[in-house]
Amino acid sequence: MTTVTIISKPDCHLCDVAREVVETVVVDLPDDAVAVEELSILDDPELYAQWWEKIPVVLIDGRLHGHWRVSPERLRAALTEQENR
Repeated sequence: MTTVTIISKPDCHLCDVAREVVETVVVDLPDDAVAVEELSILDDPELYAQWWEKIPVVLIDGRLHGHWRVSPERLRAALTEQENR
């Protein structure tokens, strides 16, 4: 199973958009293909130090996929590639 992690913070418009993009892409994949988790930089000082100026950040299996704006086409392609491995 692939894990998509959204690193965000409360009251972040771009984070809301990224969450919607991830949800829209993941719903089209098989039910057991992708797990989505969301972490807030406000809950973890290490996440804050690493990502505070780049949120929202999307990781796929712990590796940076993108930040600020998430492209649904690019995310779909990356997750489809992961699924085919």
